[in-house]
Amino acid sequence: MKISKQELQINEDIRDKEVLVIDADGTKLGTMSAKDAQKLAFDQDLDLVKIAPQATPPVCRIMDYGKYCFEQAKREKEARKNQKIVSIKEIRMFSTIDTHDFETKVNQAVKFLQGGDKLKVSVRFRKRAIAHPELGSELLDRFKEALADAGTVDKPAKMEGRSIVMFVSPKTNK
Repeated sequence: MKISKQELQINEDIRDKEVLVIDADGTKLGTMSAKDAQKLAFDQDLDLVKIAPQATPPVCRIMDYGKYCFEQAKREKEARKNQKIVSIKEIRMFSTIDTHDFETKVNQAVKFLQGGDKLKVSVRFRKRAIAHPELGSELLDRFKEALADAGTVDKPAKMEGRSIVMFVSPKTNK
């Protein structure tokens, strides 16, 4: 029962002539006037809450409204806690990277992908190295092959200014 707080009418705010009343334990009490339903709720030290205003007649429930709001907030907090926030990690290399440095970058990328993060791999060109963009493309191809077990390429290598950029996402185990 997902109800936003703006839609809810409580106790004296309910001005309908007749409402369908549901008891605190979920049993239908039938159709009655709003005043009688409020009196019934107050006798039980609970609130009368309109949960389905679009129905004919509108449906009201007898419940502890404060407890309901608390539980709703608790559920929303729990849902936010369980969300997985995917961040984008970036790995930068230059077109003249050495073998060991390349392997270190690959190991770091695998660690990021196994952690569930997306990856932005960029190869920057310094000075006159921009004249040979094929070196950067070859480097990214080697990088893609090295990451074949850990991730899949979302966006292939593309030239952006003085660098070539490629996006990789973690492989999903099915």
